[in-house]
Amino acid sequence: MQFTTPINIPEGKPKISHTSGVLLLGSCFAENIGGKFLEAKFESKQNPIGILFHPFAIASFLRRVAKQELYTTADTFCYQEVWSSFSAHSRLNSLSQAVLLTRLNTALQATRQFLSSATHVIITLGTSWVYKHKESGQYVANCHKIPQVNFVKEIASPTAIAGALQKSLTYLKEINPDIHVIYTVSPVRHLKDGLVENQQSKAHLLTALHQFLGNTHNTFYFPAYEIVLDELRDYRYYTADMLHPNSVAVNYIWEKFIATWISEDAALLMKKIDKIQRAVQHKAFNEDSEQHQLFLKKLESKIATLQQEHPFIKFNFPLKGT
Repeated sequence: MQFTTPINIPEGKPKISHTSGVLLLGSCFAENIGGKFLEAKFESKQNPIGILFHPFAIASFLRRVAKQELYTTADTFCYQEVWSSFSAHSRLNSLSQAVLLTRLNTALQATRQFLSSATHVIITLGTSWVYKHKESGQYVANCHKIPQVNFVKEIASPTAIAGALQKSLTYLKEINPDIHVIYTVSPVRHLKDGLVENQQSKAHLLTALHQFLGNTHNTFYFPAYEIVLDELRDYRYYTADMLHPNSVAVNYIWEKFIATWISEDAALLMKKIDKIQRAVQHKAFNEDSEQHQLFLKKLESKIATLQQEHPFIKFNFPLKGT
């Protein structure tokens, strides 16, 4: 008997290996998958200016990267003694305007450098709902807890979204003409907008995305949204808030991504890396015992051998007792 409806996912090419460069942009789900890339020691960078929920914020950031348009004091504001930018997530906020600008422009320049030699970009779209700042007329990436009376809430049309996607791709190609872009829609549910409104939002994203993909090259779709909504289709795959896919769901999606986009050699190397990661997390009853010291020496030897075979793999944890 079959208890799920498996999603047919086309094989992705070119494959991603540990010598590839992967930039991940978009919603908080992009960070779930970005975390998997980091754990597996891929050359990757995720959300340099924080989570970007909608395609207009992504396009705005990539425009700055492509045009090397630095952030200035005009792109910042102070609210309740905290300096923020409507272009970026609150994780970059600071009590100092100078520090905020340094963080923004460092991220901008690092992204440009990374993209120039990257092979893949993964863009995850979260919502079609956008907030326009009344005073500036700007679609903001984050409202930074400023009262909603200062914004106009709108739902972007599929046509407008497709236009933002095309701009993003154009900017990426300006930096790296050979880049391959993988798009996905986040399975995270934005229930603060309402259940019906969330579905409408996702529908606009999907409509725009598939229209856009039909007219572009080196662009691909990975069905993370469909895997959770149709293949898993159960609240047990969500966290307690019933909004975010839980670790089981994220791991399942990651396995599907590995099967379609990760090279065979990289998948084998991932298993070796995972064994080392698990061994490091091992908790010894007696860390000073002879047996544990021998375990650490063997582990250290395995790490040294792996790094000798693959110099680009770096482990940043200290081994206790060595």
